[in-house]
Amino acid sequence: MLNLRQALANHWWVFVLRGLVAVIFGVIAWTRPGLTLASLVLLFGAYAIVDGIVGLVVGVKGRMGSLVLASILSAIAGVITFAWPGLTAFVLLSLIAFWAIVRGIGEISSAVALRKVIENEWLLGLAGLASVLFGLLLIFRPGAGALSVICLIGCCAVAIGILLIGVGLRVKKLATPATAR
Repeated sequence: MLNLRQALANHWWVFVLRGLVAVIFGVIAWTRPGLTLASLVLLFGAYAIVDGIVGLVVGVKGRMGSLVLASILSAIAGVITFAWPGLTAFVLLSLIAFWAIVRGIGEISSAVALRKVIENEWLLGLAGLASVLFGLLLIFRPGAGALSVICLIGCCAVAIGILLIGVGLRVKKLATPATAR
């Protein structure tokens, strides 16, 4: 049985993949702000499902229950988004806000659990804090225009993506040459 340090080292690339998906999602949101609400719904749904599945791999392999829970909720949010694409803008914003807050709390909790395993675990905690703040912003400012919300979603996704890539590269350093993949 692998310990947490070894499990993380063997799956460092999962953090990087999650980060790259988030950055790509954010860049698409920036460069295509005129997307229709339906397109945004589908784009968010796909992102949440991929993020949930990939995060679940890390959570299960690393035995981090909080990340497993956050990842399952992320995937469920994506599936719900595809099941009911006719959601109103307010409901979609509420769903995204809830997802961001739960995801952020899971990442903050995981960062606390990792503080004795890796250095600079604060990157994961900061990614979680960014998610929580973004979710709270959507809750308290639901009247923001659709283009502003798309820009905010893009900014949040890019920031979180960069932080997750940093976590992945930091975790990669835990690997010994024989265990690096």
